[in-house]
Formats: sequence, structure tokens, C-alpha cells
Amino acid sequence: MGAPKKQRKKYSTASHPWQKARIEEELILLKEYGLKNKTEIYKMRSILKGFADQAKNLITSKTKQAEKERIALLNKLSNLGLITKTGNVDDILDLSINDIMDRRLQTLIYKKAMTRSIKQARQFIVHEHINVGNKKITNPSYLVPVEDEQSISFVANSKLADSEHPEREILVKKTKKPKKISKRFDRK
Repeated sequence: MGAPKKQRKKYSTASHPWQKARIEEELILLKEYGLKNKTEIYKMRSILKGFADQAKNLITSKTKQAEKERIALLNKLSNLGLITKTGNVDDILDLSINDIMDRRLQTLIYKKAMTRSIKQARQFIVHEHINVGNKKITNPSYLVPVEDEQSISFVANSKLADSEHPEREILVKKTKKPKKISKRFDRK
């Protein structure tokens, strides 16, 4: 079992430390999704690898228990929005790291235009300003189920919940579309 104070790693790192293509891909992911460090990429890859390994085992197995596990896995991934409701086990093997990164709470808050930047989304989550449903979530890598995606909001007693907060005013101005300026001198 091990000591409860000494937790096991929940991810595995790259097998070779100096692969240029992998390093460049990770740097792009770090910037695009506003991650703290590469450990978050490794954790998401490990989650994805766990889903893929489970799918591979279920493809080869033909028992009643395997059928129950197949249905449970498909339901779980469709609830997370990673595959469609009508998807099959082969669709799980087609998932990429971007698919799972798009389901993170930090990314969804930024895409809903609740923050100016992806880094600010992380800050709001860590500083306990975000609710999912009626739960306060402080983990930026929380995978948001599809049914809870609409219930992402600011905590009621947070200063950011006030629509008059200076940060919210900036966001409202940012989301308004600018008027189109007509061109006087059209070239033909």
C-alpha cells in the first residue's frame, strides 16, 4: 500500500528527454493552453493513455463483463464530451491531447470569454472565484462534463460576480463587436 503521506506519481514522463519534435509540441501546448509546466501535459497524456489502454483491452475481450465495461467507458467519455453519444470504442483510440485539453476548466472559462487571457482563467480558478454547478472548483485541470458546462459561473460572494467589477467591464467591452467603418475611397 505505501505510506499515505507519500503519494505516487499520477503520470509518466517522456521516455527520452531530448526529442526536438516532442519538446516543440509541448511548448506550443504550454502557450496555447496556459499551463503551469509540462507536468500538466504529462498528466493529461496519462489520462488519455489510460482511456486508450482500456479501449484496447475491451476491443479484444468478448465477455459479458467486457460489454458492461465498454458501455460504462463510452458513457463516461460521452459525458465528458470527448466522444459523441453514438461513438464506439474505436473513436477512443482517435482522441488526441488537444481533445482532452479543450475539456479542462481553465480552457472552457477562457473560451466562454469570462477572462481576458488563459493565464487569468487559471488565476481565477486557483483563487476560488469559479463555480461549476454549485461546487467551488480550485483545480484548473478539472475535466468538465458536458452537462455542467453551462453552469460555469463566478462564486456568488466573489467580487468578480459583481457586473460592475472593473475586470468584468473590460471583458464586456472586449466581447462587443466594433462597428464597421465604411470605406469612402473604394478602389476598383
